[in-house]
Amino acid sequence: MPTLYRPGVKETTLVIRSSLSEIFMRGKPTDPILQTASTGSRPELAFPRLTDDMILRLRKYGVEETLPPETRIFSVGQRDAEMFVVLDGEIRVVVSNSAGTPETVATQGPGEFTGELNLFTPRHTLADGFTASECRLIRVSRDEIRRIMSSEGDIANLIMQAAIWRRIYLIDHSISGVTILGHGHDAGTIELRRFLTRNSYPHRVIDPSEEKADEHPDATRAESYAGVALPAILFGNGRILERPSIAQVADELGITVSLDPNAVYDVAVVGAGPAGLATAVYGASEGLSVLVVESVAPGGQAGSSSRIENYLGFPTGVSGLELATRAQLQAQKFGALMAISRDVVALEHVDDFHCLTLSDGHRVLSRSVVIASGARYSKLAVENYDRFEGCGIHYAATGMEATLCRNEEVVVVGGGNSAGQAAIFLSCTARHVHMLIRGDSLSATMSNYLIERIENSKRITLHRNCEIDRVEGDTALERVGWMNKKSGGREIREVGALFVMIGAQPCSAWVGSVVALDSKGFILTGTENCFENSRYATNVAGVYAVGDVRANSIKRVASAVGEGSVVVSDIHRYLAEHRDAHPPPTVSAAPA
Repeated sequence: MPTLYRPGVKETTLVIRSSLSEIFMRGKPTDPILQTASTGSRPELAFPRLTDDMILRLRKYGVEETLPPETRIFSVGQRDAEMFVVLDGEIRVVVSNSAGTPETVATQGPGEFTGELNLFTPRHTLADGFTASECRLIRVSRDEIRRIMSSEGDIANLIMQAAIWRRIYLIDHSISGVTILGHGHDAGTIELRRFLTRNSYPHRVIDPSEEKADEHPDATRAESYAGVALPAILFGNGRILERPSIAQVADELGITVSLDPNAVYDVAVVGAGPAGLATAVYGASEGLSVLVVESVAPGGQAGSSSRIENYLGFPTGVSGLELATRAQLQAQKFGALMAISRDVVALEHVDDFHCLTLSDGHRVLSRSVVIASGARYSKLAVENYDRFEGCGIHYAATGMEATLCRNEEVVVVGGGNSAGQAAIFLSCTARHVHMLIRGDSLSATMSNYLIERIENSKRITLHRNCEIDRVEGDTALERVGWMNKKSGGREIREVGALFVMIGAQPCSAWVGSVVALDSKGFILTGTENCFENSRYATNVAGVYAVGDVRANSIKRVASAVGEGSVVVSDIHRYLAEHRDAHPPPTVSAAPA
């Protein structure tokens, strides 16, 4: 079993060992990547030992090497990491702590292997690896790792399990990763936090206006950046990125894949919500080359749900982020590629191929397209509303948002299941939750189990027939006012946050005049004008739509997953008929 320690910091060592032991012993990690129940002492989940038979089978995928002590075998920031299987000797895994000091967090011996989520994604490696003694290793390349994931089921599951639990450890203890320097309630800081959280990337947050050097190990470093434009990203090597866009962060950290301009995909999926991820999983597992283009982070609207309790197979519920992260890893396990933080701005149909133009100028060529871009919540028509978006007004209620408004009053607007889940979740940390609906009852729009919990909660007040008419504050939202449409009464409360979960606006503007839409902007499928007799076919040959963006779809996670998986059979049929009809056209990057 590997040794876990932090040299020179004895008290901290005990804390980390205790916390890590808690995670493994309880089987309830604090990070949403994996929150399944397990029993007994489970440190082997993060650092399992391969059996002799597994090592024997792995030899055909790698090259055996003997390396002297203190040889660097992988580095922080490295992309396309290789996996090393230890036959003899020991490996040290080194990361930077919150003060930027290198620390050995694990040693790995015979039968163990290196790597975490970076084995399956293009993300940068988060640690340095050195041989602690003379080592005999099996070096397995990235291409061979993909072969293992397809061909060696038991080994693949063991590697994936260890990768998830190792990432949990890094996130849970804010080890490695990056530091966000910014004011806690600033919209830009919150946007960066939300992006890194939803993409399961380890990070720390330092607010220079609150931290003191004697209270936080990062504060002294933060003071040296007094002239930096906030928010900023601080890297372990001291480099700083001021006021970065989300796309810049995604590129810098390797969260998004580097697109090959000459690649032609079998299917390009636009949107990584439940429907798009289901298409990616089923398509990639059945041998199709799949690229998923997502504007922010996997999960879609479902990714903002704190707890989904009526999804089949999860009797204790599952968070939207957990479900999305599992699905993303599952798709990447089968070889699907993820272009994160990329918007599609145009769709062209050329012969039997489709060209997607991305916001950064890249063009993607694919034989078929699945539009799964989903829908977004509507905004309120209230003065000053835009001013407080991201700094008090939110469209998601996850652990991050709950932390921002802990012990404060909050307002949730909406009468659907998402609003109900948000109100119940926030009531665990907020001082009180005010839930506003425009009608007399929740019964027509919300599941009964949520209604009963809301009605029985002493920390939730349901305000019927009410609409928000005022949002106020200085640098962040501080007060919300609403009016009762029946009585004419008004109320103003000091609040920590306003959560808006009303309506559904389809994310379909980018298809322009190419794909047929209904009067509300949802994509028409399965009509007499569609190119084939399929529920998901659009009017453009080879283009399908699934999930919330499709007209007349059922706005539920389970139905979105079902549509995303079923459409793969239509894609197979279409590709069989059109794969060799024309050679792929040549595309180039769009002009800047």
